[in-house]
Amino acid sequence: MAIIPGLLLQLGLCWKTISAGQSSPTDASGDLNYELPTSNYETQDNITSEPTDILFQMVRLFLKVVQPHAFPEDVFREIIQKKFEPTVDYEKVAYYEMGILICVLLGLLFIILMPVVGCFFFICRCSNKCGGEMHQRQKKNGLFLRKYFAISLLAICLIISFGIFYSVVANSHARNRVRKTRKLANSNFKDLRTLLNEPTEQIKYILAQYDTTKDKAFSDLNNINLLLGDKISEHLKPKVIPVLDEIKAMVTVITMTKEALENMNSSLNALSDGNVQLNRSLDNVKYNLQRSLSDPECSTYPVNETCSTIGMSLSQLGINADFSQLPFVDTELANVKNILRTNLDDLVQEGYKSFNEIPESIGSQTVDIVADVKMTLNTIGSDINNITQHIPIQNMLPTFTGYINNTESYVHYYLPRLEEYDSYWWLGCLIICFVGSLIVVFYYLGLLCGVYGYNRHATPTTRGCISNTGGIFLMVGVGLSFLFCWILMTIVVLTFFIGANVEKLICEPYANRRLFQVLDTPHLLNEDWKYYLSGMILNKSDIKLTFEQVYSDCKRDRSLYSAFQLENLFNISEHLSIKERAGSIGNEFENLNIKLNIVLMDAAGRKALQDFAECGIDKIDYNAYLAQSSKYPTKVNLLSFANDLEAKANQTNQGTLAQSLKRNAQDIKMIHEQQVVPMIESQNTLNQSVKTLQHINDGLMEKVTKILHSLDSVQNFITNTSSVIDEEIKRYGRTIARYYEQYMYWVEYSITEEMAACKPVATALDSAVDVFLCGYVISPLNLFWFGLGKATVFLLPALIFAVKLAKYYRRMDSEDMYDE
Repeated sequence: MAIIPGLLLQLGLCWKTISAGQSSPTDASGDLNYELPTSNYETQDNITSEPTDILFQMVRLFLKVVQPHAFPEDVFREIIQKKFEPTVDYEKVAYYEMGILICVLLGLLFIILMPVVGCFFFICRCSNKCGGEMHQRQKKNGLFLRKYFAISLLAICLIISFGIFYSVVANSHARNRVRKTRKLANSNFKDLRTLLNEPTEQIKYILAQYDTTKDKAFSDLNNINLLLGDKISEHLKPKVIPVLDEIKAMVTVITMTKEALENMNSSLNALSDGNVQLNRSLDNVKYNLQRSLSDPECSTYPVNETCSTIGMSLSQLGINADFSQLPFVDTELANVKNILRTNLDDLVQEGYKSFNEIPESIGSQTVDIVADVKMTLNTIGSDINNITQHIPIQNMLPTFTGYINNTESYVHYYLPRLEEYDSYWWLGCLIICFVGSLIVVFYYLGLLCGVYGYNRHATPTTRGCISNTGGIFLMVGVGLSFLFCWILMTIVVLTFFIGANVEKLICEPYANRRLFQVLDTPHLLNEDWKYYLSGMILNKSDIKLTFEQVYSDCKRDRSLYSAFQLENLFNISEHLSIKERAGSIGNEFENLNIKLNIVLMDAAGRKALQDFAECGIDKIDYNAYLAQSSKYPTKVNLLSFANDLEAKANQTNQGTLAQSLKRNAQDIKMIHEQQVVPMIESQNTLNQSVKTLQHINDGLMEKVTKILHSLDSVQNFITNTSSVIDEEIKRYGRTIARYYEQYMYWVEYSITEEMAACKPVATALDSAVDVFLCGYVISPLNLFWFGLGKATVFLLPALIFAVKLAKYYRRMDSEDMYDE
């Protein structure tokens, strides 16, 4: 019963050497992901279920019936405190052990009475009493009694056989399990060593992860011009870029206006010259045609009609448009050219460049702050390294390693003895089972020979040899029963008393943790300490650190820091000072004052835009230009006139008149191609230029006014963006600080919840008590006495029925007279 307290107290003493070392909280999530390496342990958490478990459960149910009382916590406390007085408190023990003691007393009664009864029975038989007389009297129900005794004996023998089978199974189970003890022990020691080696490697990993965190922060600091500058640019871009795009578009419009005005002047100049030349050419053609019509042939019929028609059409050969009334746009063109002397396109590009240089400007203004933050992060890295160095786990590990080595040497020293004793136990159990089996085998042989050799026509004195042999076998079984059953019962009583008490006082309270609750009683193990583990490990006995809580936490694979509440020795949260250090990083950016020197358009550019709105294109009479430019240069289509003239020439006699008319037609065609067609092109150019200017002029003043207003608004917004810049600086500072917070919370969480997870401790304790003691030793022991006890108890009715049945199988010396 002292095994559990001893193991728990040893664990408490061992872990006191580690108690100076562990720390801190939380989880890391976000941009950086950390995962503390964990070890895989070999030892299973629980025993694998087997078909034989139902037999063990049956024994436990029997013990609950025999011993229904609750675990005697008060008695245990008195024993541990050495306040137990057997002469005074025996009633408490007797009350708890009542069921077990009754069973033991019955067993002792069986042990005492069976040899005595056997002696009297032997003497009685030798005196031809108690069925010893070889004479069978005739009975009316003899046939029924023989069958009744045979069936009853067979049923009892089957029950005895099952009991012996239980014992054999228990013996085999114990042998197989004990053989696994060495592997179980090695597995537990290996897991404990893994647990001891974990903290050193995990601390190295934790420290290494700070370099990853710092590298991420340094990367962001090195790219502050992009990360912070782009954020600020994103705020300004929706307002700045549209205004610059509008100004750029207006610069394009100014250029288009200059080109349109130039095209108008050149077109007007070409049309004015072309009009004069065309008028002169048409006059010459008319003169030549009049001369041709004066030919004598025109007086003859029917040529005279053709000539008359031609003469009447000569009035159509004249100019149709008068471009001399359209003024040139020299003043407007001069104004636009004067505006373009201010290189607006370069000014717009300067505005774009000024906006795009925001990241570079921020980078140059944050050189000092970046250096300071980097220095702060390097200092924090050194502080974290110092904090982890102050966790004295690594200094304490050799002590615990020595304890593990000593315990392993102790276990390996006694394991061969255990295996040797197990061999003796196994052999002894086999002999005991063999004795029980031998008795029941004689009963089976007696039943087999008796039933097979029985002849109902034979008289008791004439029974066959086989039947007689069956009766002898039965009596041999009876003799062996008297000879050995008290010995078997002695073994049953001893194993029952040991196994039942260990099961009820250790295994069962360990499984339901009532044993831990007893050990956690305040001032139990040390009168000066309220909680023993707190006094041993934390040197503060008032802190509620209990065996049950430690065991439960280790079963859930929590860290040693949490399970043993080591924050009371070394509070890593206070040493890490996460909020304070993160605040110091954020404060580095608090006083950062960034100024943006962005000029979207200077005064000269603004004046140029205003001058363009007042350049005079709004005063041009566009309708007059469009009216003249849309007219055909001549009154008639010269090409059609020339074709018609050739057709009429062909109607005359092919003489000098026809030749003259055809020459004039060719001259008209040449005038059309060389003078009219260029004028049409110039008219189209003039028309298109006028329409372009008309479109540009439409709402020009409002557009320029709107651009200038937007320019003033955006420029004012840029000038007053300090709040936006400050907010982005704070957000950027929080981002850098969050890397640190993220890492530190992960460090705190890893140390307090994951580092050196103490599941191997609970597993080792389970292996020692629940697996080895209760599973490998006590459960098979209990099944052994349960099966052997059942077989031994049923030997008593078996021998009675065997004695009765033997009379019906053995050959008698004398008999009553039987009727056929």
